[in-house]
Amino acid sequence: MTTAAYIKDYPRPQFVRENWLNLNGEWSFRFDDRNMGERERWHSKFEGTHTINVPFTYETQASGIGEEAFHPYVWYHKSVHIPKEAEGKRVILHFQAVDYVAKVWVNGDLVGRHQGGYAAFSFDVTPYLTLGADNRITVKAEDSNSCTQPRGKQRWTKDNFECFYVQTTGIWQTVWLEYVDARRLDSVKITPDIDRQVVRFDYEVNGVDEGGDLKLEAIVTLKGKPVKRVSLTMDRPCLTVEVDLVHEANGPWKRNFWSPQKPALYDVEFILYSDDAVVDRVFSYFGMRKISIENGKVLLNNVPIYQKLILDQGYWTESHLTPPSEEALIEDIDKILEMGYNGVRKHMKIEDARFLYWCDVKGLLVWSEMAATFEFHDRAVDAFTKEWLEIVKQQYNHPSIITWVPFNESWGISSILRDKRQQKFTEGIYHLTKSIDPYRPVITNDGWEHTVSDILTLHDYVETGEGFQKRYGKIDAVVGNETTCNQWKYAFAEGYRYQGQPIMITEFGGIAYQSDKGWGYGRQVDSDEEFLKRFEGLTRAIKSVDSICGYCYTQLTDVQQEINGLLTEDRKPKVPLEKIREINLA
Repeated sequence: MTTAAYIKDYPRPQFVRENWLNLNGEWSFRFDDRNMGERERWHSKFEGTHTINVPFTYETQASGIGEEAFHPYVWYHKSVHIPKEAEGKRVILHFQAVDYVAKVWVNGDLVGRHQGGYAAFSFDVTPYLTLGADNRITVKAEDSNSCTQPRGKQRWTKDNFECFYVQTTGIWQTVWLEYVDARRLDSVKITPDIDRQVVRFDYEVNGVDEGGDLKLEAIVTLKGKPVKRVSLTMDRPCLTVEVDLVHEANGPWKRNFWSPQKPALYDVEFILYSDDAVVDRVFSYFGMRKISIENGKVLLNNVPIYQKLILDQGYWTESHLTPPSEEALIEDIDKILEMGYNGVRKHMKIEDARFLYWCDVKGLLVWSEMAATFEFHDRAVDAFTKEWLEIVKQQYNHPSIITWVPFNESWGISSILRDKRQQKFTEGIYHLTKSIDPYRPVITNDGWEHTVSDILTLHDYVETGEGFQKRYGKIDAVVGNETTCNQWKYAFAEGYRYQGQPIMITEFGGIAYQSDKGWGYGRQVDSDEEFLKRFEGLTRAIKSVDSICGYCYTQLTDVQQEINGLLTEDRKPKVPLEKIREINLA
């Protein structure tokens, strides 16, 4: 159950080329606490003090170092042989994620800089290489404890506290190379339209001015059967084509919509020709699906859907934010589905693209949520906005993503209830997100104190179903800001009001077993019976309120000191998964 061009461990599965090289594994490594490396020209002559297993950060056991103390500057070095056969090609060096500022040198020359711990980036390193020889790649990663940089759940103090965990510093996702032509497809934005039965491809092509007549062809197939073949002449870098998918190979049209029940995916091959010679070939896929809102409901493919989500922070014991393997990502998705959930709220983390690939393939809905800053400042506004827009563009094509969540619980916008600047910031991010993607709902402040928002989402860790029904049985008072949605926060910021949006409870539960090693929400329980009684009572109470159209349970796994997962941090179930499934599906 994969797409036609699936390659195990390929780091960018929606834009696949066959000629690539994985650079993960052993790199030379060194701390630089005094920030002397650049002045001493470590990028020209590097002497490591450690060996690190990339892409795991030095804080993790999987890295081979396992030191949790914060170091603001760290360096990496690796020699990579570039064959003579690469002559005439461009060599692109890719980083899927480096936290937080990355500076990259090749053979002592600075090739580029990137800021942002969660977005992927790349550099054309061709001018700096020597073909047929080993080439030195050196990376300096700069991190900080600043609360103006998007950091999500990463602590900014010496020790863990509340729900904040060991920081992530440096390379934490795959590093890789690919060999391409100067004339190549840089990107394609794929937009499905099920009502018109078309898909739109927005192309960006590099090298239009390199000479030659460029033609770009798209070949769409479904389960190996041809659907459509279209081409156009590329006489400028950016062009758009719409493809009509009405075709006998489709069979009945609705059978080929993407949904959790039947996650149908179309394969597409893009071929770029120069004077009839193939210069680039990229494999991708897409899902025909639509997310919309109507009459206080969220619709999937024009049909109301009740979302049963689980909050997932994506941490592992030995590797923290970095998935230990592709199989580990698949295991998490399979367990989520096994428990009767149809979606996941990926909390305070931009997850590995392979996770989104398997959600696309297996039919798991995803809410994509930005890592928060924790201080409102011009620097925070700049850093947040730039990185969030990068992420929306990079994740746009995944059919599994059905909601964007740029803000959560007023983190980084702590005075939003009354502060007009913070309110306008969220409005700006909402509209900027819509300018790139007008098709998905955007939630401006998940949990409470909403400004403009397509869904009204509320967080409440009330312990019992009876308590929940008492608070939300007459929900008009909550959505009308007459009373708080929990014990201390209002649904809307001042100056904003409920306008008929769908209502969801997007954090609740957080039940922990009795332990002195961590915490959960409310009283800890002593037995499976007590756990299931409370879990079922809360879930049933939410379902009993007709105006609520979905929920998100906290949470999938334990995370360090937070022990309120349905699974332990090493993915062992605390209660039989079938019991959770029965309650979710009841």
